[in-house]
Amino acid sequence: MSTNLPPGSRPRDFVLVHGAWHGGWCWELVRERIEAAGHRVHTPTLPGLGDRADELDAAIGLADHIADVTDYIAARDLRDIVLAGHSYGGMVITGVADALKSRIAHILYLDAALPENGQSMISYGTPRPPEAIAATEAGLRSRAPDGIAMAALPPPLLGIPASHPLHDDVAAQLTPHPLKTWLDTIRLVNGGPAGLPRTYVHCTAPVMAHTQFPAIARMAKADPDWDYAELATGHEAMLTAPGDVAKLLLDRLAPLRHPRAQSHRPQATAQEQA
Repeated sequence: MSTNLPPGSRPRDFVLVHGAWHGGWCWELVRERIEAAGHRVHTPTLPGLGDRADELDAAIGLADHIADVTDYIAARDLRDIVLAGHSYGGMVITGVADALKSRIAHILYLDAALPENGQSMISYGTPRPPEAIAATEAGLRSRAPDGIAMAALPPPLLGIPASHPLHDDVAAQLTPHPLKTWLDTIRLVNGGPAGLPRTYVHCTAPVMAHTQFPAIARMAKADPDWDYAELATGHEAMLTAPGDVAKLLLDRLAPLRHPRAQSHRPQATAQEQA
């Protein structure tokens, strides 16, 4: 590993969680840059996706994805980590933060979902009438005719135009996503990321259509408890702007940048103490 660390600093662990239809592979360009700076990068693939597509099952739900990442961190005794999630990965890291809060130095949402207790991937964000949420669910089910997994969106709808040099590679690596994970509601008993130094990054060129990301971005931008940043690239920023994403993550290493990081370190949750 490179030793390009500033004097007096130490290697840190970054845990990067991918979004729907992806796998840990999507962080590779970001990984290279963070490792070149002397740190360790973990990019677990969620059950049923990517190189774990053979595990796909109708029973895989949101809690399984959260538990998978929680177990990954606990099994390796990772502490003082920078935890990041992209898109649907925001649902996962919210649950991980709720369970392992004292292990997280900073949490970063990259154009990602940010649910409150009892919300799902299709209900978080701006309040909508039940019929609107039902229509969204119907649309998802139409993408999962087998009732198990939703077919991947084409890369242009994810922010990678057909002319982009990575388009074909990304299209070839996307895999169906377990439907249940988008319909399950999240259970938060420790406030999710509340109390943690946290950042929301919104991708603006273009903004991904028909999502709640702009609403979450407006909230974070207006809330002094959040750091907020924008990237002039599409939704797949870890692929289309990996240098910018890596820099944002590396910039979150210094706890002194956030006043709460020293004076209000989270206490261990009940799950961590068990």
